[in-house]
Amino acid sequence: MKVISYNLNKHKAIGELDALVEQTGADILCLQEAATEGLAPEIAGLQLAEATARNRLGLAVYLRRNTFDALEVRSLALKKSLHDRVLKPAEERMLAVRLRDIDHGREFIVASFHAAPLTALNSLRRKQIAAALEELASLGDGLPILMVGDYNYPVFKENLGQKVREAGYELSLSDACTYTRYKFFRGHYDFATSVAFDIDTITTLPQGRSDHLPILVSATPAAASIV
Repeated sequence: MKVISYNLNKHKAIGELDALVEQTGADILCLQEAATEGLAPEIAGLQLAEATARNRLGLAVYLRRNTFDALEVRSLALKKSLHDRVLKPAEERMLAVRLRDIDHGREFIVASFHAAPLTALNSLRRKQIAAALEELASLGDGLPILMVGDYNYPVFKENLGQKVREAGYELSLSDACTYTRYKFFRGHYDFATSVAFDIDTITTLPQGRSDHLPILVSATPAAASIV
């Protein structure tokens, strides 16, 4: 299974998605900073499963309908930063879909996530991540979970990794930096947390119009998830 995560940078990179999906053969597309009201119902054969409705710049998940059934969808508003309270760019910062792999009979959960911006403290982002993972676990007892997105966490990732592992998840980075706009803040911003998934590779794709580079996650739900 191939999953793309892409922060569109205020919807600027929306025109790149058809080519990205076609070139990578992606099965699932998770977006952040998308103008959700104008999203196409289909992108290169992937259909829109759900998009957030209360965000100025929101989240969306597309999937290959002949491969997956969307069983349940859930969005989550997380603890707000000062930036969120003043500018109100994002009410919902996690969008999850419980899926069933039609051919293999597996159920699992995929989520698109967007943490508070760099104006917030890492401690707030850790709380947001913990709350999102707790909510995802409630979507299905013991199901594999893969949450991808913009974590806005360029430094002290060792501390974040420890907290994620304490919660029973794994933190996985891509093979190259995913944010290059400001020299001081360059680094890995877009990555994945997972449980009961075999993560084969996470590849940083070439940069387009966004200040974030998209990532391509190749992963497989654990065999024990067959239901």
